[in-house]
Amino acid sequence: MLFRRSPRRPVVAAAATLLAPLLAAALAVACPTPPAHAAAPRDAGTGMTGGPATGTAAGRAAGGEVRGYIDAHSHLMSYEAFGGQLLCGKPFDPRGIRAALADCPDHAGNGALAWFENFTRHGTPLGTHDPAGWPAFKDWPAWDSRTHQQAYYAWLERSWRAGQRILVNQLVANRQLCEVYPLKRTACDEMTIIRLEARRMREMQSYIDGLSGGPGRGWFRIVRGPAEARRVIRDGKLAVVLGVETSEPFGCREIGGVPQCTRGDIDRGLDEMRRLGVSSMFLCHKFDNALCGVRFDPGTTGAVVNAGNLLATGRFWQAETCTGPVHDNTIAPAGAVSGQVAQILRLLGRAGITLPLYPPAPHCNVKGLTGLGAHMVRGLMKRHMLVEIDHMSAKAAGQTLGLLERAGYPGVVSSHSWEDPAYARRVYRLGGMVTGYGHSAPAFVAEWRRNKESRDPRYTFGYGYGLDANGMGPLPPPRADAREHPLRYPFASPVDPSVKLGRLRTGLRTWDLNVDGVANYGLVPDWIADMRAYGGQEILDDLARGAEAYLRMWRRAETGGR
Repeated sequence: MLFRRSPRRPVVAAAATLLAPLLAAALAVACPTPPAHAAAPRDAGTGMTGGPATGTAAGRAAGGEVRGYIDAHSHLMSYEAFGGQLLCGKPFDPRGIRAALADCPDHAGNGALAWFENFTRHGTPLGTHDPAGWPAFKDWPAWDSRTHQQAYYAWLERSWRAGQRILVNQLVANRQLCEVYPLKRTACDEMTIIRLEARRMREMQSYIDGLSGGPGRGWFRIVRGPAEARRVIRDGKLAVVLGVETSEPFGCREIGGVPQCTRGDIDRGLDEMRRLGVSSMFLCHKFDNALCGVRFDPGTTGAVVNAGNLLATGRFWQAETCTGPVHDNTIAPAGAVSGQVAQILRLLGRAGITLPLYPPAPHCNVKGLTGLGAHMVRGLMKRHMLVEIDHMSAKAAGQTLGLLERAGYPGVVSSHSWEDPAYARRVYRLGGMVTGYGHSAPAFVAEWRRNKESRDPRYTFGYGYGLDANGMGPLPPPRADAREHPLRYPFASPVDPSVKLGRLRTGLRTWDLNVDGVANYGLVPDWIADMRAYGGQEILDDLARGAEAYLRMWRRAETGGR
């Protein structure tokens, strides 16, 4: 029961009904287990010749250094989250591509009932699209479509063949979004969905094994540690790391300021995650919880997610005017109250009464890392797991980095540009890693340059991306100047020149980065190759060193910083 301890339950329930469509828009049939030796015909090509790219740098001087790029943040199995009806399609299906890349039931006909797709793509719940997938793919996948599968296994395979060597797959769930979205076939309990998605990942591994000749022979390998990942990469395969990005890990909600979990819940939950093979975790995501305050979403989106925070916790976000160099995103409307009134609102907030009224920007969430949150950070360190600081409030991230610094713990990641950029220097100083969100090539290169300026020369520098595929955010759009300065096809892999890539074709559809942007995961190599025009060979070299930098960071976390 939502808000079972809140005295404002009728008001909250009414708000949930009214805000459901907007909240879903603002946030970014179960597969049967395939037989272990199932052999299925290939149903999509990769549009490339040669390869796959090798997994290690050539020459004795390289010392076995792995060579390839890393996606530190994507969501292959998010179709099972949010009630299981919000995202259409699957990354694989034993019945083939026709079953895997089917549209959602509420998109039937001309897509007029697909209000979530319409709202996130066009800004209005009204609209139409061609809902058919295979073989035409007329309207999806697309870089700006949030509700259709973006990471079908054959598209991911193209990226692996071109040189990707690590994928951090974030198991994801959001109870609040699940509860307000009207269509459901899976549970809303977040940890139940995390377990389900972990099972689906192993089913996908078995499926790809079946296409590759039997158990253990596929290119998609789930790994539990850096040594295993390095072995997989040296074999030329894709090392898949499991992470968790969820709003209420281990049931750690907060209702009216009261935590709904204990230290024992956290300890048992972390032990279970390790048994599942999870190696990295977020503490909070989108809504404040019993572990930490969140980094606000800005503008209109922030106003909607703030309403979701009320539904999830019984309180609106509380913000104050920042006085230091770091801050969270600005909540609209900023400057609605004076400093004196802001102080009164803060006092009311301590008593459990909050209003969506905020002082002048820059804004900082008044909530930082809680005692339970600090316990979880220590638990992650104890288990040699990686700490994800994105989505934490500026205050919580600073406190978390302080804990890691006092412990000398290097296992920290900012994986998709959702933290104050000023923290990059502290992450690098610890020996951690920063990877950028999947912007278009010019913006991605600009962020790479800023982050590289903060690097620590004591550690190998490599860079990566957090594409956030299937994360209900946009993928890299086509460049504004692509017509005048297009990526030329065919092109050589950014990692291995012997691998040549033409335009990706699946069914009857052919995609071109210059026109379509990164419409699906298969166009990631095109996007990376396109960066040469903006960052030269330097950024390609740094991306090719991304997997090595991640493995070294992970190894330091495992060995206590050595």
